[in-house]
Amino acid sequence: MKSDKLLSFKLMHGAMASTVLSVAVSLAISATIAAPMSAFAATQDAPAAKTTKAKKAAKKVAPASAPAATAPAKVSQKSAKASGAAASGEDAARPVVKRKRVTYTMNGHHHTAMRRVTFEPRQPSVGQAFGLHESPDALALRSGVAYVVDQNTLEPLFDKNSHAVVPIASISKLMTAMVVLDSKEPLTDSIEVSDEDRDYEKNTGSRLSVGSVLTREDMLHIALMASENRAAAALSRFYPGGRPAFIAAMNAKAKQLGMTDTHFENSTGLSSQNVSSARDLVKMANAAYQYPMIRKFSTDHSYDVYTGKRTIAYNSTNALVRNPSWDIGLQKTGFINEAGECLVMQATIRNRPVIMVLLDSSGKYSRFADASRVRAWLDAGGADQQPRITSADAGGPGT
Repeated sequence: MKSDKLLSFKLMHGAMASTVLSVAVSLAISATIAAPMSAFAATQDAPAAKTTKAKKAAKKVAPASAPAATAPAKVSQKSAKASGAAASGEDAARPVVKRKRVTYTMNGHHHTAMRRVTFEPRQPSVGQAFGLHESPDALALRSGVAYVVDQNTLEPLFDKNSHAVVPIASISKLMTAMVVLDSKEPLTDSIEVSDEDRDYEKNTGSRLSVGSVLTREDMLHIALMASENRAAAALSRFYPGGRPAFIAAMNAKAKQLGMTDTHFENSTGLSSQNVSSARDLVKMANAAYQYPMIRKFSTDHSYDVYTGKRTIAYNSTNALVRNPSWDIGLQKTGFINEAGECLVMQATIRNRPVIMVLLDSSGKYSRFADASRVRAWLDAGGADQQPRITSADAGGPGT
């Protein structure tokens, strides 16, 4: 009897020792995993950290209630998604805070943490800040500025805020191209991209890496067709007298063309100080149309260049040039936050050559949609009626 009790005691003692050892091993493993997890938790904000601690405490006290403890988290996640969707538009007044789900595994169980990521909304353009989009127009355009003229007579056909002086972004490259061609520098000369051609103002990227070597002609081609900024920057640096002389030549050319509302600070258009009015841009587009190379390069669909390291395939930034229903003789797109989406085109509509300027459009494709609205209006004979004029500066010269 005594031996049976002793045997039973030994078995119980062995089981307890095994349990203690198992718990110790589990604690050691948990501590090992908890170290990197604590570093991860330190990156979360205070509310998320408190929630995680509460969940761990709940699991230690009452494991059976763990599924119920996750319910508020799920409700919170749905609320975060709903609020994020409500404020995700381009015109959101406040920053949108979205929570990014991070899942990790510990001891065979899945745990979820929420990491906050803040997205800053796009700043309003100059046109939006000055209320140009509030001017009504018969075509319900999304561009704050619109100006359409008969190219032969320069008669205005449609006018919306054509006197407004606003940033013009890469529309500037039409002037860049004219200055390059006016210089008569050999188009076969090799030009190398350097650190000086990087964008240190907007910090935009480029497919042309530093050290790439192209001919002046190829640089001009991709600057016009694909709006390649480093190509435009390199062209200005390789101008006789350097970049300062190039910018001076751009402003001198603008003055020569009677562009009294226009000023250039660089050859790319990345500066918000490159400004003009739609009326001035009609003059610039009409002048650029007289250069056959600008017409050809700006309306090409695609073009490949060899940089000395690799071949890069470029495509036009204007989808309308690939639409066979359009007859486009010259075009240039542009965008920076301050300017909005911009488009200048020469096109033939109903056998009439027109120049179309659309500035400060809201939405990536809205400038092309606006061009289609203008074309439909011209096709319907709208220009044969009274010209449409809606201008914020109605007190200025009439049309």
